[in-house]
Amino acid sequence: MRMPDPDQGVIARRGALAARLRAIVGAQWVLDDEAERRPYRCDGITAYQATPLLVVLPASTAEIRAVLAVCREQGVKIVPRGSGTSLSGGALPLEDGVLLVTSRLCAIVAMDVENRVARVQCGVPNIRISEAARPFGLCYMPDPSSQMISTIGGNVAENSGGVHCLKYGMTSNHVVGLEAVLMSGEVIRLGGGFQGAADGELDLIGLLTGSEGLLAVVTEITVRLVPLPEAARVMSMSFASVEDACRCVGAIIGAGIIPAGLEFMDRKVLNAVASLLREEHDPRTAALLLCELDGTAAEIDALIERVRGLAEQAGAIDIRASRTEEERERIWRSRKLAFSAIGKMCKDYYCTDGTIPRNRLPDILDRMAELSRTYGLDYANCFHAGDGNLHPIIMYDAARPGDLDKAEAFGADVLRACVDMGGVLSGEHGVGVEKRDLMTHQFAPADLRQQQVLKCAFDPEELLNPGKVFPSPCRCAEFGRMHVRGGEMRFPDIPRF
Repeated sequence: MRMPDPDQGVIARRGALAARLRAIVGAQWVLDDEAERRPYRCDGITAYQATPLLVVLPASTAEIRAVLAVCREQGVKIVPRGSGTSLSGGALPLEDGVLLVTSRLCAIVAMDVENRVARVQCGVPNIRISEAARPFGLCYMPDPSSQMISTIGGNVAENSGGVHCLKYGMTSNHVVGLEAVLMSGEVIRLGGGFQGAADGELDLIGLLTGSEGLLAVVTEITVRLVPLPEAARVMSMSFASVEDACRCVGAIIGAGIIPAGLEFMDRKVLNAVASLLREEHDPRTAALLLCELDGTAAEIDALIERVRGLAEQAGAIDIRASRTEEERERIWRSRKLAFSAIGKMCKDYYCTDGTIPRNRLPDILDRMAELSRTYGLDYANCFHAGDGNLHPIIMYDAARPGDLDKAEAFGADVLRACVDMGGVLSGEHGVGVEKRDLMTHQFAPADLRQQQVLKCAFDPEELLNPGKVFPSPCRCAEFGRMHVRGGEMRFPDIPRF
């Protein structure tokens, strides 16, 4: 993975730039000492690291606007960052770029119960929205595994998902308004304070959601709130084979049942979690499905019996359903601890997130087993089975020469296989730098060029988060050039104004 070469001229101006930015945000909120900058070297994917030129922590939209204006004037790159939980290198710093950390913009500005929306600053942790809405019987449904610390601004940048997104939708389905700062310094406001506020507008909210910080810095978000379900119960279903578990996933969705969540864990994950929780699973279990059903109590009871029948037909060897909230939380605990438990089993691990059609789950899992043998690396699986969003956990030792390269190649081959099976490179983690060089496997050159034209419309100097998403530079200066050949322009008969 290669990033653009740092501009040594910009690095040489670090002190002067720091002084100008301190005049905007305050002396203590610009970090230029190497020891202060070092903790920001990476985001959630630790394999890629770089020490930022400066770390700047603004406290308002006005300060962000002023910081961007100075950086544009000086030709300095900007990398936006929330809590740094990105798993694709989306917030990887640049040695000649300012890391713009938004964690101080952490206010819940308004909770509008009548319109069922919340207006929040970009640095608010995801979980705090639901905590603030709970007294009113409401919640914010998108729930990435990092929701305790990941910010809503970062969720918007990556279009984050989560367990409950199978039924309730991704971040993009819950954003009704945005405030953002363009690299030009212009502050734009899209949508509004109620559901449907953006109807009739050009869908710029949809464009910015998932744009990974390449187009603008989102500073405020208005999100849709939904009523808390009357009740929720989770089923734990054990299977003697991965194939039986995959068949059950297809049967549940095929029967028209849309669970609130439908998660898959293989035996390696179960063993890792068991060592933490001191809970044992049936030794015959090769895979476990967790299926959460919500709604009215009567509705849930009926759905549990339907799912139980489908699981039995698929060969389930053990089926349990929670009866109390405490039981529900206990069953979910294994899923929530999965990645930290795996982290205790191995020196390092690399997790990616391709997405495939549900009916190809057995095929992609077989392909992972082949790749494990090819690269000589172990792996585990814990993923959102209901929407085919995979999270293969590839285990390696960074201290062993060549291991990281093998892990990256293993992950890249899994992602290529996802695309070849009719899927996509990412389900919720984003492209960042991790999948950047694989974009040509999913998109044709014309597709990528059109995406780059859009990037150039927002950021013609290519100062916002450069080196991410696109496998080659945008070269914005080349777009829109008038080509003349043989003394004539193309299509000379078309009137030009």
